[in-house]
Amino acid sequence: MDKIRQSTLHGEVAERVRDLIAQGVLAPGSRVPEKQLCEQFGVSRTPLREALKVLAHEGFVELLPNRGARVAKLTRTTLKNTFEVMQSLEALAGELAGARISDPELANIEALHYQMLAHYKSGNMQEYLLTNQQIHEAIVVASQNDVLIDVYKNLNHRVRRVRFTAELSSDYWSQAVSEHEAMIEALRKRDGKELGSILSCHLRNKVEVSALEEMAE
Repeated sequence: MDKIRQSTLHGEVAERVRDLIAQGVLAPGSRVPEKQLCEQFGVSRTPLREALKVLAHEGFVELLPNRGARVAKLTRTTLKNTFEVMQSLEALAGELAGARISDPELANIEALHYQMLAHYKSGNMQEYLLTNQQIHEAIVVASQNDVLIDVYKNLNHRVRRVRFTAELSSDYWSQAVSEHEAMIEALRKRDGKELGSILSCHLRNKVEVSALEEMAE
């Protein structure tokens, strides 16, 4: 991993730590290894601790008096509440993207969709989930609403390790692919209302997958 330039300070440090949490490298409930991260990022303790304050405010970590910080756990209630908000955000993003998406953005999402289908047909769930995540993020970006994008990004970081890593049953996986096919058709038609409805239903179905509840403590 590349060293962080001192000029970027705690903002980039916070982004790196968010990614480590989202990827599951820093597990829920585990202590944040400050010394190790400082060495890994090439920074002093000061920007890291400032970053941890930001992450504590965002709900990613808990600050422990005189004992550093630990990664916050995702409870079933927190997970459910977060997905309820994200369901509304993705529905709104879909409505806006239907009206605002550019031709290059649509072409990019279509290309990602075909990659995702290839991973589905080959049974490569890890790559499927990664591409799936990129599609959802690209649709949100296509909304061209910076406030929505920022709020979504923050919430998505919190649940990404659950949403895009859970093992899928064959029935749910097939259903999810069908829903993605419908998303692409709605985008091609620039039908934001239909796309928003599909995205809302798609995420609601995701919340109901038992694997999510099993992964949340």
